[in-house]
Formats: sequence, structure tokens, C-alpha cells
Amino acid sequence: MKALAAFVLALTTVPALAQSLEQGSEEEPSPLSAFDIDAISVIGVSSGGYMATQLAVAWPEQFSGLAVFAAGPWGCAQGALALALTQCMSTRLGLPELDELQDRHDAYLEDDQVGPMDALAKQRVYLWSGEQDSVVDPQLVEVLANQYRSWLAEPDTQLKRVSDGMAGHGLPVSASTAQTIDPAPCTEGGSPHLLNCDFDGAGQALKWLYEERVQPPKGDGRGMLMRFDQTTFYDGGLADTGYVFVPKTCEEGAPCALTVALHGCSMSAEQIGETFVRHSGLNEWAAENRLVVLYPQAKPSLANPKGCWDWWGYGESSWQRDAPYDSRQGQQVQALKAMVDHVSGVGVN
Repeated sequence: MKALAAFVLALTTVPALAQSLEQGSEEEPSPLSAFDIDAISVIGVSSGGYMATQLAVAWPEQFSGLAVFAAGPWGCAQGALALALTQCMSTRLGLPELDELQDRHDAYLEDDQVGPMDALAKQRVYLWSGEQDSVVDPQLVEVLANQYRSWLAEPDTQLKRVSDGMAGHGLPVSASTAQTIDPAPCTEGGSPHLLNCDFDGAGQALKWLYEERVQPPKGDGRGMLMRFDQTTFYDGGLADTGYVFVPKTCEEGAPCALTVALHGCSMSAEQIGETFVRHSGLNEWAAENRLVVLYPQAKPSLANPKGCWDWWGYGESSWQRDAPYDSRQGQQVQALKAMVDHVSGVGVN
């Protein structure tokens, strides 16, 4: 654990974490450490939701749970920005056809570029939408729900679909979390895309994904929020630095679960500072329930000015026809998988 100690930014109770992180944020990021991980889930918002589904479908043997906030079905864009804009955000061209997306999945399955159906059928899935969402049509979240209903062994008990009639686009946070930041109005949305809806979206998702394993935070959990070097996993297209929250019990070697938390467009640390990695609500639950939270970071670029995760092929379509960005061959999918493997101790000495 020497490497871990070298880049600790804070060791404190979670409510005091923000201040401590700001005081230590000038430290250089260090290599990512490994922990004793016994369960893995992925949570994503907007473009992070699309990427979360790509990751969960590519490697269902590894990801037992998936939570998506404000994003549509797997494979929706099919490598085309025009479809991403007109059928996967707005629905000006109508809703995507699930039969067509299933053909794409079947082709990947035949080439072993997505995980086996028996593993996919075992996942637990949590899906949330705001009915006032003007960025991603909430109907698209229902299409994702129907897609997963066709994949899961027992959808009535494995999938939870939540809709908020008053919410806009983003991740809803509790009233207590909203008091620590300048949140977006629940109905209107906007930066930092954490919605003042008095609903703990992160906590409710974790409760569904991990069932009896997690309990509501009491406020006295201890943990560390750290910066790590992402260039080890993918040099290009991602930010140089990612974040990881580690409960004290996990740092001491206890078996823990891992949750990968993927920000949405315009939500990276480069764009909104450390608001998402500190105030999503995940860290409070993590400290109480032995959950390591990995916060990978995308970055803005000429091809990706809003710092979105690649769910339409911007990173590969410019030089590769039929880019497999949403499969096991996808560059960002592979980078995220490599981070998860490292944190889980796969291939780490």
C-alpha cells in the first residue's frame, strides 16, 4: 500500500471531504492501487449512461449491476453522429428500433465482442429519467428498459425503472447534498447537472444494485478521495487524471465492492471542477458500505468539445469504418476495463 499512501489527498469523515480535497489538490496524481474487490457495478449519467451500458454489455461477466440516468438504449447511435442527435437525444427521426439494435448486438456476439447472454441475463439494472428532460428524450430511457427486459432472466425482479415527472436532465441529489453545492434546478437542469430534486439518485441506485449489502450512511464513515494517473490505461481521448474514493476499511484490506461512476457531458473535472466526484452522493454511501468508487474522466477535444464519453464513435469513426467503439474492441471501453481490472487486482503483482 506504499503507492496508495503516496497519493492520499484526504483521510477524514465524508462531510469534511470537500475542504480537505481542495487543500491537497495540487499534489501530483499517482498510480492506481489494487484492492480486494468481490462485486462490480457501473453507474452513468447521460453520455456516461450510454458508456456504462456499453461497458456492462461488453463485460457482463464482470459487471453484476448497471445504473443509468438519462440515457437511451445500447447501440443507439450505431456509429453515426446524425443518429445520436436525432434518434438518441431528440427523437425527431422517431425512436430507435430494438430489432435493428439487436441485430447489431447479435453480430458482436457472434464475433465475441460482447459478453455471453447467460451473464447478461443475471445483471441487476436501475434506470432513471426526468420527464422534463430537454436533452435526452425520456422515452429513450424506456426503450433501454424494454431492451433490458428482453435480455434479463427475470426482469420484474432484476430491473427497476424510475421516472420523475418534475425533473430535467442530470443526476438527482438529496436535499442534504444540494446544500453543499450550487445545484441545478430540478426541472430546468443545467450545470453542474446535479439536480436539486430532493432525491438521492446515487443512493437509490446503489440500494437496488447491491440489495441488502448496503445501508443508508450514518455520516461517520471515513474514506479517501485520491487522484490517479489515467495515462497508464489510455494515452489519448481521456483526461490525464482520474479520481478514486476509497473507504478506510477497503484501504486496510477488507473485501469491498467497486462502483465505476461515469460523468456526463460537461461534467468532467476539467469543466465543473471536483463537484461530481465529491457531491454525487456516492461517497457517503461508499464510506459506510465498503464500496470503492472509481471516477474515470473524459476530456473535451476538437472532436468532443463537451467532454462526453464515446457513445457514437467520435474517437474511432474518423479513421475506421464501422468502428466497434461500443464493443470489447472500443478504445474507451478497453481503457475502462483496464482500470477496473487493475483496481480489482487482475494482472497486478
